[in-house]
Amino acid sequence: MAATSAAVLNGLGSSFLSGGKTSHALLCAPIGARSAGGPAAAPRRLVVAAAAAPKKSWIPGVRGGGNLVDPEWLDGSLPGDYGFDPLGLGKDPAFLRWYREAELIHGRWAMAAVVGIFVGQAWSGIPWFEAGADPGAIAPFSFGTLLGTQLLLMGWVESKRWVDFFNPESQSVEWATPWSRTAENFANATGDQGYPGGKFFDPLSLAGTIRDGVYIPDREKLERLKLAEIKHARLAMVAMLIFYFEAGQGKTPLGALGL
Repeated sequence: MAATSAAVLNGLGSSFLSGGKTSHALLCAPIGARSAGGPAAAPRRLVVAAAAAPKKSWIPGVRGGGNLVDPEWLDGSLPGDYGFDPLGLGKDPAFLRWYREAELIHGRWAMAAVVGIFVGQAWSGIPWFEAGADPGAIAPFSFGTLLGTQLLLMGWVESKRWVDFFNPESQSVEWATPWSRTAENFANATGDQGYPGGKFFDPLSLAGTIRDGVYIPDREKLERLKLAEIKHARLAMVAMLIFYFEAGQGKTPLGALGL
């Protein structure tokens, strides 16, 4: 803080901010010397405008260069926004909002899948793309039953998410969660789409605190976690793409690592 204050004070006395050598000498001269030989000058106000931080680019070492590197529809407000939209998919604000929602959800599934692939194969020794067909696999019900149940449950959850995307907070009422006596657990405590927080979705209070039984989000922590999550989500999606290519060659992630 002290270093920042010193830098600001030094900058105020520079010839760049004070308007040239004449103004610089007048600014730095004692007050009595300024008024000698003439009427006292009216006090002047110095307005210091902080330069906006340059937008980060997805191409290392490149700061600008048109829509390919720095599209105007990406203003850096989204977590992990590095100006990557070569196809212009986010020109429409509505589509941009939906694509971010889709990226976030797919990234979370990918992170869960990567952990499941590593843990599952390490535990059973069966490649992840053969686990469902292995005779020793634990399958208390048929594949059709499993698929039908999954489609039913996931369809119900995804349909609720779809409706809540277009009508926020509409799915947190009692009728939408019949097993809960209160909608508080499923309410959006942060107000941000895709990051509901609250006691149910943030039980460890990583992005907020609980005071007198009320969840209060910590915006600074939440923004850091948003950035960390989207970076890990993108890495996991790339990892899953590599896993698919490996599976096509009959290889597994653990096998590629020599484990």
